Amino acid sequence: MTSAIWMQALGMVFDPYVLVVIFCSALFGLFVGCIPGLTATMATALLVPMTFFMPPVPAVAAIVTATAMAIFSGDIPGALLRIPGTPASAAYADETYQLTLKGQAEIALGAGLVFSAIGGLFGTVVLIFFSPSLAEFALKFSSFEYFWLMILGLSGAIFIGNSSLLKASISLLLGLMVSCIGLENPAAYPRFTMGMPELMSGIELIPMMVGMFAMAELLRYVTDMKPPAVVLTEKIGNIFSGMWALLVKYPWQLIRGSAMGTIIGIQPGAGADMAAWMSYATSKKFSKEPEKFGTGHVEGVVESGAANNSALAGAWIPAIVFGIPGDSITAIAIGVLYLKNMNPGPTIFINNPENIYAIFIVFLLANLIMLPLGWLTVRLATKVLKVPRNILMPVILLFCIVGAFAVVNSVMGVVLILVFGVIAFLMEENGFPVAPAILGVVLGKMLEENLVTSMIKSDGDPWVFFTRPIAMWLALAALVIMLWPVARWIINRQRRTLPS
Repeated sequence: MTSAIWMQALGMVFDPYVLVVIFCSALFGLFVGCIPGLTATMATALLVPMTFFMPPVPAVAAIVTATAMAIFSGDIPGALLRIPGTPASAAYADETYQLTLKGQAEIALGAGLVFSAIGGLFGTVVLIFFSPSLAEFALKFSSFEYFWLMILGLSGAIFIGNSSLLKASISLLLGLMVSCIGLENPAAYPRFTMGMPELMSGIELIPMMVGMFAMAELLRYVTDMKPPAVVLTEKIGNIFSGMWALLVKYPWQLIRGSAMGTIIGIQPGAGADMAAWMSYATSKKFSKEPEKFGTGHVEGVVESGAANNSALAGAWIPAIVFGIPGDSITAIAIGVLYLKNMNPGPTIFINNPENIYAIFIVFLLANLIMLPLGWLTVRLATKVLKVPRNILMPVILLFCIVGAFAVVNSVMGVVLILVFGVIAFLMEENGFPVAPAILGVVLGKMLEENLVTSMIKSDGDPWVFFTRPIAMWLALAALVIMLWPVARWIINRQRRTLPS
C-alpha cells in the first residue's frame, strides 16, 4: 500500500506543471534571498497569492522550494557585502566576509551552498521517517492533550528565543488578543469588532503575515538612511573546488550541525535563524581552533550552514503532525494547507497520504536542485545585487496590495497589511520579536477551542487535564519550560549571595 502511495506521489511531483512551479519558485527564492533585507519569510508571504490558483501539491511545493533557496542565497550578500540577505545568514556573515577579504569567496559561498543542501537532505530524511510515527502516536490525542500541546508550543515560542522574555511575552499576548477578534469562538459572540462588520469573521492570517513581514521590510527600507553597499568582488571562481576536502575534514561538524538544526527546527518558534546562531556557537565551543573564528575560518560556516536548511525540514514535523508551526514560514504554510483542504494533524496521513508523500519528495528535490541553481546564482550574484532597490520595492508593494485584496476580496485586506506592517515595524524597531505574535494568532483559537471542549467533557473539573497519562507528561513539560526562567533566576541569586 505504501509503495503504491509513493508511486502516486512521484507521479504528482514529476508532472510537468509541478516541475515548472518548482523551478520558477526556486529562481524566485534565490533572487529574494540574495537581496539584502528581503527574508525567506517575506518570499513565502509574497508567494501565497500565487498559490490560490494552484492545486495543493504545486502550491506547497512553491513554498518549500522558495524557502530552501532563500535561506541559502542569503549567504551571498553576507559574503560579498557583509549584509546577510536573511536573518539565518547573519550568524556567520562576518566569517564569510572575512574569507572574501582573504580572496576565498569561492570557499565561503561553496561551503554555504553544499552544506546547506546536505543539511536540508538530512532534515528531510528525519521528516520522512519520523512524521508518520508521530502522527500514529498523535491519533491517541484528545482535546486535553491538544490543550497542553498548544501551551507547550506557545511557551516554547517565548522561552527558546534570544530576545527579552518580557518583550516576547508581550508579543505573544498581542497575537492571542488578535486571535480573539470576531465571531469564531465557542460562544459565537462578537469580540473586539468595534462595530465593524468586516471584523466579524476575525483577522485573516495571510494579510496579517504579509503585513508583518513584507510591509514591515518596506517601511524599514523607506526609513533606512544608510548608503547602499558596494559589491566587494566582480568575479567568482569555481565554488565547488575544495568542498570534498572540507567534507573529509569536518564530518562531525556537518553531522552535528544537521542534527542540531533538525532538533531546533522541531521546537515551536525556533526556526532556521536560531539554529544557525546556536550551531555557530556550538562549533566555536567545540572547535580545536576557536581563536580562528571571526577571522575567516570555514569551520563555523560548515556547521551553521548545515543547520540552516535542516531546521526548515524539522519545522515541518510539528506543522504537519500537530498543526503547530515550527517557525513563521510554516505558520504561513499551515494557512496554505487549510486553504487547500489539507488540514494539518495526524489524520492528514490517512486523508491525504499521497499529498504528504509528494511534499516529502519536493523537499528532496528542492535540496538537490539547490546545487546547480545555487551555482548559477553565485555566478550572477554581482549583477543581481546591483538591482536598484528603489525599483524593486515598489514592485513588492504592488504584490502585497494585490495579494491582500485577493485574500479578503475587499479593501479591508489592504488596510490589514498596512496596520500590521506599521505594528511589526514599531515592534522590531523596539526589540519586540514578531514570531510570537504570529504563533499566538495561529494557536490562539485552537487553544481556546480545546480548553472549552475539555471543560465541557469534564463537567468543569480541571483535574482531568492532569490525570490522563499523555496530558500529564505534556503538562509537566510545559510547566518546566515556563518555570525554568524563575528557577534560573533563584539559582543565580543564591550563587551571588553565597560567600566566596
